Amino acid sequence: MTAIAGKSARAGIIGLGYVGLPLAITIARSGFTVTGFDIDPEKITALDAGTSYIEAVPAEALAAETQAGRFRSTTDFAVLSECDVVVICVPTPLTKQREPDMSYVVKTAEAIARTLRPGQLVVLESTTWPGTTDELVRPILERGGLRSGVDFFLGFSPEREDPGNRDFDTATIPKVVAGDGEAASALMQAFYGAVVKATVPVSSNATAEAVKLTENVFRAVNIALVNELKVLYEAMGIDIWEVVDAAKTKPFGYMPFYPGPGLGGHCIPIDPFYLTWKSREFELPTRFIELAGEINSAMPRHVVSQLAEALDIRLGKALSRSRILVIGLAYKKNVPDIRESPSLKLIELIEERKGAVDYHDPFVAEVPGTREYMALKGRRSVELDEQAVRGYDAVLISTDHDIVDYGALAQWSPLIVDTRNAFARRGIEGSNIVKA
Repeated sequence: MTAIAGKSARAGIIGLGYVGLPLAITIARSGFTVTGFDIDPEKITALDAGTSYIEAVPAEALAAETQAGRFRSTTDFAVLSECDVVVICVPTPLTKQREPDMSYVVKTAEAIARTLRPGQLVVLESTTWPGTTDELVRPILERGGLRSGVDFFLGFSPEREDPGNRDFDTATIPKVVAGDGEAASALMQAFYGAVVKATVPVSSNATAEAVKLTENVFRAVNIALVNELKVLYEAMGIDIWEVVDAAKTKPFGYMPFYPGPGLGGHCIPIDPFYLTWKSREFELPTRFIELAGEINSAMPRHVVSQLAEALDIRLGKALSRSRILVIGLAYKKNVPDIRESPSLKLIELIEERKGAVDYHDPFVAEVPGTREYMALKGRRSVELDEQAVRGYDAVLISTDHDIVDYGALAQWSPLIVDTRNAFARRGIEGSNIVKA
């Protein structure tokens, strides 16, 4: 506690991705010395060269903390022994069967266990099912004989990163914190309280884990509701976007959510199923979560069906003989993050139906390798000019980046299928624009 209060404690952040790197720099900015750990040597090479691969961490911020001696990175996990606080920020994906893949958390916990020493505080930030910290991580750390709450301390604090959010960052988003016992809880509040604007202590690690899942279940279910309404209102000739815009004028009892081509990002498409999986242990159904998953997962196929119908009715062309330009590969606008992006699924589905697809994304110059879409690796964003656009039968708006020239697209393309209401929001109308 004294080392944390005096900021002489050294922090170690494992996993330098969208969560870990911003957290590491935020901790360093608060005055602690931080070591970042990652198994990817390319990330370490980039960081050593002063290059940030995460938009939320500007190169100048990385350089400032590195030059001040408050941040360094390594692939050498033996250095964990030097850290007083160790924070786990590794992926928690789903298997193809929608079951938790905890391999990254397990391997990381095993790496920590090899150098675990008395007095260390170990924190899990990776989103997971309630009970993971105490039921999975703690037994691994205790294999060497040290005991949680006696020899070392264990806590959970869910990440709340929102890529592209200009109003909040890691330091200004309230941090939910919990610990395994009173001593661990006090350390969690002291450490994060020195780093972020506000902490929100809860009674147990499982409660903190449940908080994160509840936040994402809430969003997943409400997005599914509006996606379902979109399909219904389409059949009734009603514009869902106009409905939501009118409904949100009610000053109480309503919160606007918007439809789209599917869910993207690491959290909302994945995290709710951690709770669904855990619920089986208690023989209790999670009907809302599973139904929301079905509806949201069906959206890419619905969009492709709408695209095929529009091509047929408006241009007299089959999708199998058409060239399609997808606008936006990232899962949300104005960011380069393609994790779980519905755009990838849209491209796959169009190509399954023998359509030809290219994409344009000002933030994603080339498709990186992903676990599910390795066949798309290496494809490059095409230039958005009149000659290029006129060479496609249809433009499909999947992600509505602000810097795209939608007025030009409306003039150049014979058919536009807009899943984000991008044109209407900008006051652009045209008989060639179809909402989907």
